[in-house]
Amino acid sequence: MDFLQSLDPWYAAAGLGVGFLVGMTGVGGGALMTPLLISVFGIAPAVAVGTDLLYTAASRTVATLIHGVNRNIDWRIVRRLAAGSVPATSLTLLVLWWLGVHGKMTGGLITHFLGVAILITAFALLFRKQLTRLYGHRIEALGKSTTRWLTIGMGAVLGVIVSITSVGAGAIGVTVLVMLYPHLTAARIIGSDIAHAVPLALIAGTGYLAIGAVDGHLLASLLGGSIAGVVAGSILAPRTPEILLRYILAGAMVFAAGKLFGLY
Repeated sequence: MDFLQSLDPWYAAAGLGVGFLVGMTGVGGGALMTPLLISVFGIAPAVAVGTDLLYTAASRTVATLIHGVNRNIDWRIVRRLAAGSVPATSLTLLVLWWLGVHGKMTGGLITHFLGVAILITAFALLFRKQLTRLYGHRIEALGKSTTRWLTIGMGAVLGVIVSITSVGAGAIGVTVLVMLYPHLTAARIIGSDIAHAVPLALIAGTGYLAIGAVDGHLLASLLGGSIAGVVAGSILAPRTPEILLRYILAGAMVFAAGKLFGLY
């Protein structure tokens, strides 16, 4: 009871809503939560990213367990992505530590990088099918070795983007995986992407924690609301048409990016 009373209800409500979207689609964690923390709650950019990364690691662990029980994870893909993302994340964290995460320059860098990453995520979310039609058949013709190295390379790119912004492991990762592995079902693509996000976000979030850019009370409040949201979203995902939700998510992301860029 004391724990529940210590939670901030507004942060918990934000965790509940975003957790539900993550469970439903595998998208929306950093792309919605981080700009929400910065623009609405006034959290410093580095603290928002660091706290959201640990929040993402915890919430997606729950989603991974559910997708794992449903056999919707291809662990071969997860290993390939992690082979690229883990070293890239470690290197990016070293650069951020060298720059100083609490500095004004770094805060501006994170905010603008975040806005660009959100717009790319919204684009990938909206035009995933068109991109797959344009480039999917070309990628499908590649050999198994090339596909493996492209997956590792994509993991490295995600490691850099996620470490700076906490955004990208959802829509961007899923879009590329759909093109690289067209024979897999959407459920297994999403499940594999969510599973990979756990070590990626955990390593990056731990790095931010080590350099003092995580708010423990904020994290506890977000998690207090998110667990139920993730469980509900993961259970309802197979039964829900995704097209309307994709457009709503993309619209919210574009709005969030505009807010970060100071357009309104």
